[in-house]
Amino acid sequence: MSGAARAGFEGSYLGANDRISDLAIMECKICWTPYDPATGDDFRQVLPGTPFTQLPEDWHCPNCDAPKAQFIVQSDPGAPALLEQQRVDAQVAALVADFREIWHSKMRDVPLVNKALSIEAVGFHSHAGRGLGVLVSPWFMNLVLLPAEGEDWSELIPGAKEDVHFASGTYEFIHNRREMVGGYKACSLYATMGDFQTQMQAVDLARAVMIELFKEENRAETDRAAEIRATRTAELAAVEAAEAAQAEAEAAAKDRAEAMAQPTRRRLISAGLASEPEDVAE
Repeated sequence: MSGAARAGFEGSYLGANDRISDLAIMECKICWTPYDPATGDDFRQVLPGTPFTQLPEDWHCPNCDAPKAQFIVQSDPGAPALLEQQRVDAQVAALVADFREIWHSKMRDVPLVNKALSIEAVGFHSHAGRGLGVLVSPWFMNLVLLPAEGEDWSELIPGAKEDVHFASGTYEFIHNRREMVGGYKACSLYATMGDFQTQMQAVDLARAVMIELFKEENRAETDRAAEIRATRTAELAAVEAAEAAQAEAEAAAKDRAEAMAQPTRRRLISAGLASEPEDVAE
């Protein structure tokens, strides 16, 4: 087996869960028996789809009985995503630390804060190469966008605005800078948090935001352009209906005028002196 196949993971597994993804294919370094999460382990009745990190601690190699700790990485298709998530996690840790410092030093005694809540990052993951998630605090809830790897946001001008597009619509983000996290962009979801009774309630809503954000069916509720188009269409339809009604009324009036101006045969015979007989049903 080539050394390239094991790049990034030296030596035995030894419980290093943070260094392998759920897709990692491991192998026993004693007898080279592989463990593939896609197939599981019939010998120990481990179901397909079980990551190596979730195997029981007493699991051993089904071939030579070597302990789990002595397995090494054969290949890990999920390694790039794992590394990217670790990068985002480091950014999020700095973001949370920054706002916890603000909470303890400046905001704790402010009357409008909700002291039932705390600083918590919810649902952060890599989206188009940038960290995206919701930051919950006792005084706000924001959708936060963090810079991609190698992207420098240190020159962002606090207060500047930028439209960011998602499947559900276009959202206005405000540029910010903090000492620990550096530059970031935030979209206000809740400017005050007094309506939340518990941290769980706020976190559940933040999780829902991260789901609904990527649903195209929500675009009609968030896209102002669509709303303007719908309003304009309704206005045009109302104008067309009014014009049609007016044209119909004018046509009816014209028909009545022509009927009054056209002498009947009886009027012609009697030189207009005879009155018209009443209509008689046939």
